[in-house]
Amino acid sequence: MAEKKVEVFGVSLRPKLIALLAVLAVLLWASVESVFVVDQTEDAVVLRFGQYNRTEGPGMKFKIPFIEQNYNVATKIVQKMDFGFREARQGGDLFSANQSRSGNYKDESTMLTGDLNIIDITWIIQYRITDPRAWLFNLDSKEKTIRDISQSMVSQLVGDRAILAVLGADRQAIEAEATQMINERFAAYDIGVLVTGTQLKDIFPPEGSVKAAFDDVNVAYQDMNKLINEGRETYNKKIPQVTGEAQQALQVAEGYATERVNRAIGDVARFKDVLTEYHRNPQVTRERLYLEMMQSVFQSSSGTDLIDKRLTNILPLKNLTAPQAPAAAPTTGAQ
Repeated sequence: MAEKKVEVFGVSLRPKLIALLAVLAVLLWASVESVFVVDQTEDAVVLRFGQYNRTEGPGMKFKIPFIEQNYNVATKIVQKMDFGFREARQGGDLFSANQSRSGNYKDESTMLTGDLNIIDITWIIQYRITDPRAWLFNLDSKEKTIRDISQSMVSQLVGDRAILAVLGADRQAIEAEATQMINERFAAYDIGVLVTGTQLKDIFPPEGSVKAAFDDVNVAYQDMNKLINEGRETYNKKIPQVTGEAQQALQVAEGYATERVNRAIGDVARFKDVLTEYHRNPQVTRERLYLEMMQSVFQSSSGTDLIDKRLTNILPLKNLTAPQAPAAAPTTGAQ
């Protein structure tokens, strides 16, 4: 009996061929579903039957079709969250649209300082996902949780300070302490997020007398930074110069000390040699020392005549018109 054919899309096919094509289609779909790609900025969390199985790094990875599912999480990039304003898009480019003054985000920006003044602050936090598993399973409302914790910590720090401190000197301290406190709270909740930085952008004082004081503080703060930068510039210029001069003076002093020590050592050695010769022949040594001393005294002078006082037979004459000859070596026993 002939096998009955089945018409598919206007083409008559045998049932066995249809079954084979169906199997091939399923296998092809399964092979496609078994491969997934993890970007260089991501880590992939793989679930098996809905439960955590493993975490995969960047590259082409494989999973069991129909049994395992992958969720890619951006763990290598730093993300940003705005408070008191939102960064909007205009013409395809990002621009900062500060809307806290218009009241759209006053619930985030308006705070009470320690001296009971109202202040508007806009800030951002930069964070990175460090544990993709905790990020996926330990946190439900992700953005709301991060936003609420960050806002709570910054409000607490602002509420512990006077308004002028917030406007001026304590700005950097608030940023550093906020980063630390937010990270401690994130670690306690185990949500797999690390804040890399907190930045206070704009601080608006309330209208009135505080506004003028705020402007004065800002001017003073800018002047202070200017003077600090000028002082650092002078420091960086003068210190290397003075250090070089000090090293030069030290080297000159060390050279002088070495010269004096060597000369003293030589003088001591010479004196010992003379003393040894003196012990051997005192008279000769005494006369030699005398002659050396006389030569040292008169070698730079001219017109000096030395006469032996014991001369008795010849009357010493001196030609006052004749040119003077160089002084002769002194005679033994001259005075």
